[in-house]
Amino acid sequence: MTSSNDFNTNWRKVASTIYDKPTDSKIFGSVEIDITDLESYIKTQRKAGIKVTLTHFFLLATARAIKEEIPEFNTYWKRGNIYPYPHIDATVSVLMNNGEMGSVKVEKIDTYTLPQLVEVLRTQIQIAQKGDDKAKSSKDLLAKIPWPFRKWVYGMIRYLTVHWGISIPSLGLSASNFGAFFLSNIGSIGLDIGYPALFPSANVSFVLIMGGVSQKPWVVEGQVVPRTIMTLGAALDHRIIDASHGGKLFRFLKKMVAQPTLLEKNKA
Repeated sequence: MTSSNDFNTNWRKVASTIYDKPTDSKIFGSVEIDITDLESYIKTQRKAGIKVTLTHFFLLATARAIKEEIPEFNTYWKRGNIYPYPHIDATVSVLMNNGEMGSVKVEKIDTYTLPQLVEVLRTQIQIAQKGDDKAKSSKDLLAKIPWPFRKWVYGMIRYLTVHWGISIPSLGLSASNFGAFFLSNIGSIGLDIGYPALFPSANVSFVLIMGGVSQKPWVVEGQVVPRTIMTLGAALDHRIIDASHGGKLFRFLKKMVAQPTLLEKNKA
């Protein structure tokens, strides 16, 4: 069991002091990954009736990376210190019925198998698209406030929840409202890669972007062959993590992509 002292190294205390909370990203990174074998694995799963997608895979693989190798990602900043989240949660961007982007939060992701995650995420998305989630209610309430009072109210809420870690149950808001990270599949809407801002109202340590998928010439065992390649991008909050943590994440994801069956076991 980890505590806040495990993460509050001298450098982390200095970093959390000299850097303000980003309204845009402070560290960017990207990597190209050969997903040829992963796509074959997903096709096999779908033939078996398990409607796995690349989003499911990378969501679970990222959570497992945090669980097994990079616990620093499962932390947040509050009142000048770094605190660990009690469990690994994440928010996934989804396309809503009205064409706008929305999001759903999945709790304790690392404890699921892929089939379990498929069902949980399907249910969460259905709730969000019906407009029954707390996030939509909070958004609608904030949107009704006239400008410029809306900005003042938003600033006060963000200050209380993000900076002071105070929960507002009536609005469904807290310092951990979005979990440890965001995942967004922009490749599904036609973009090859993107470098997102870190959502100012969230205490996420990073945002992971799934970019476009394309056929490219690739060197495999000394031979140039056509392979299916995906680009992953990430934006990291430099107050609590460094580029080295991003490197660990991408290395872990490459390992999982090369051996997707590793995710079949429940790691709870």
